Amino acid sequence: MATRQIRHKRVKSRLKDSSKLRLSIFKSSKYVFAQLIDDSKQTTLLSVHSKSLNLKGVTKVNQALAVGKELGKLAIAQGLNNIVFDRGGFLYHGRVEAVANGAREAGLIF
Repeated sequence: MATRQIRHKRVKSRLKDSSKLRLSIFKSSKYVFAQLIDDSKQTTLLSVHSKSLNLKGVTKVNQALAVGKELGKLAIAQGLNNIVFDRGGFLYHGRVEAVANGAREAGLIF
């Protein structure tokens, strides 16, 4: 298995017993995707990605920050504010950290 997949298994196993909503992150070489997932019902409540925000000419880290802010704004509007952060096996720096900071700035509580 790849190193990221091993880390993702380990992180997800720690989050499995939580009753809170899960903010899941995936980053590709170009884009960042963020989902708010309810594991008890196995449904995705919200989804935001950098492709949908039309952020041309902006750095990837700033795109990730915008994704976090947008997801946080949508979650707060629906009354969802207490979550747990699933970094998807990615190291917590750069774009992953920017998504988390953007969500915190919007008012989500980790």
